[in-house]
Parts: sequence; C-alpha cells; structure tokens
Amino acid sequence: MRILVTDGSTRTALAVVRSLGARGHEVIVGERQAPALAHRSRYCSQAIVYPDPETAEAAFVDRLVAEVDRLGVEVLVPIADVAVAATVAARDRFSRRCRIGAPSAVAIEAAANKAETIRLAEQLGVPVPRTWILAAPGDPLPADLSYPTIVKPHRSRVRTDKGWRACIVGRASTPAALRDELQARHPAEFPMLLQEMIPGVGIGVFAACHDGRPVAAFAHRRLREKPPWGGVSVLSESVTPDPRAWEWATRLLGALEWNGVAMVEYKLDAEGVPRFMEINGRFWGSLQLAVDAGVDFPAILLDILDGHPPATPPAYRVGVKNRWLWGDVDSLISAMRGRASEQATVATRARALGAFLKFWEPGLRYESPRLSDLRPFVLETRRWFGGTA
Repeated sequence: MRILVTDGSTRTALAVVRSLGARGHEVIVGERQAPALAHRSRYCSQAIVYPDPETAEAAFVDRLVAEVDRLGVEVLVPIADVAVAATVAARDRFSRRCRIGAPSAVAIEAAANKAETIRLAEQLGVPVPRTWILAAPGDPLPADLSYPTIVKPHRSRVRTDKGWRACIVGRASTPAALRDELQARHPAEFPMLLQEMIPGVGIGVFAACHDGRPVAAFAHRRLREKPPWGGVSVLSESVTPDPRAWEWATRLLGALEWNGVAMVEYKLDAEGVPRFMEINGRFWGSLQLAVDAGVDFPAILLDILDGHPPATPPAYRVGVKNRWLWGDVDSLISAMRGRASEQATVATRARALGAFLKFWEPGLRYESPRLSDLRPFVLETRRWFGGTA
C-alpha cells in the first residue's frame, strides 16, 4: 500500500515508518519542515512538507487532502494529537480510497476530554482519583477540596483563536496558590479538573481495538527518563500488563467503541490500585519497544482497517528493552547536574554514570542508533551537537 505518515520529526513516526516499510509498503513521510527524523529512514520513499497544524490547521488539512489525491495515498496515519484531531474532523474531505488510521471523530473527542473520561470511568466502576470539576474560571472552589491538588485542563491541547495551545498540568498546595493558578489559565482550558494527588508511579497499557474489541495488548515499565525525575522514556522494558489495568482499559475502550490504537494511563495509589488518569488516542513514544517485543501495532492497525484484525492478542516477549541513546545522554547530563532545587550527590552521579555505561545486556535493542537504519541517528547526532541537517 501507499501510506502517508505525519509528524516525521517524532520517534513515534520513525517506528511506524520502519514497521510498515519493512513489510513492503511505500511510506511517505510528512512534517512541517525538512529534513525530519523519519525522512532519513531507509524506509521513507518520499518526504513532503506541510503547514504547521498547530498554527494553520485549515492549511495543514488542505495540503494533506491535496497530497493524498496527488500521490494516490491509500492510508493516512496521523501521529501527534493535533494531526489526529484535525484529520479525523475532516475525514469526509479525503478521497474514498484513503482510509485514516484513527478512530472516529466522536471517539477521539470523547477520549480527549479528560472530564468526560473521568465521568465514564466512574460509571463503569473504574477507580479514579477524587476529582472536582470547575466549569468556568470564576466558579467557587469546592469546600471539601484536599491539598495539594492537581490542576488539570480538560484537554492536553485546546483550540484557540490563535491556533492550538498546549496545556500543562499544575499543582497547588494552598487555596491561595490554587486561585492564582486558575487565574493564570486561558479560558479555553476550562472545564478544569482538580484532582487529589496520587503520589505513586504511573503505568500504562497499550491496546489496539476493532469496534471496541481489544485485539492487541502491550505494557512496559520505564527504567530511565529524561529528565530522570519524570519525563520522556529513554530506556524501557516490556512487561506483562497489570490485569486490573488491562480489564479496566477494555471496559473504557469498549464503551467508546474504539477502532484503532490507544494508550490508557493510570497512577498506582498507596494500596497499589491503578487509578485511571486518561486515554491517549494515538501511537505512543515507546512504540518501537512494542514492535521489537513482538506486537507490531502499525501492521495490526492496517489489519484493522482492512477488517481482518488478529483473532486473539499476539503474544510478546517480556524483558525486551529499548534504548534511545541521545535521550539517555540528556538524561545522564540532567542526573549529573541534579534538580534545580537540589544538587546531585557523588553517589547519585556515580549510580547514573554506571547505569549509563551499561551498553549491552541480553534483550537490549537500540531504537537509535539502529544499524539496519542508521541515517536517522546521524541526523540526531548532528543536531545534538548544534548542526541543522
């Protein structure tokens, strides 16, 4: 098939391109500028450039529609949140022969609305953090609110008159701090969720569904992140899904009649119970690990679009590890410096360096560099040292 993948600067897009290209598909990669990471993959047959979807959504969609027609694209795979939202909203503008590798606009909108998914989880008996919802900026604070409280916009990204706006999660320790936090928020970020703080670790389960029925499952644990105290995964390992998290994820995705891939996120509370946080209706950053472990989600997505999904979730190898080298270098530098509020000790620096220098172990795969597809790593390396191409 001829396939167009968006957001070529992301590691996620690179994993999709590698998966589908290795299976013989002709993969075209789009991004707002070139060269992008996935443009340099040996599996990229052609690179295209389009307007920035975050600031020029209409022009972005116009360009995609035109490129799909010009190139005879049969499947469009949007990667990032904005690309997913924009393309599924304009699904009827694309050629009938072009299928979009994402759920319906209704399902995407429902999953993106954190207030609605929390309500849905409560209806389905899925544990959630205690949550209060402020409909508008001037609403009074709940009298029974606990502190510290997590301040979470109802969406990760919202449309404004100036384009898409990224929304961040905040934290307030007192009523006064909370009022200041809310006052500083853009009106488009409301309704605002106020949630009890769950101090435990985050876990996620990854799924592919066909008409609400799960046909693939995967889980991993983060071994190192960038920055080390919480962020993007730079070293992760495949694990068996938490059975409760998986069961509750299937309830949620089934209720949404999900058709495609998704990540369902939780936080473990003090009793070790996964409490539902949100649904991300797209491919995720550590996708390469799932493919390496035996769950080729991009290929499964094509099977779903063809109406021939796996009859049962494919088995995968537990203990496979995925490392992103330059991300791990950044993580090491952060660990050596320590947080802004505290300096790293000699012991923590030694542990961080020792862990970083473990370049080989059974089951370890490198997402970047990857000897079978080295050019993306060369581009990363040049840019890491300050180059532009």
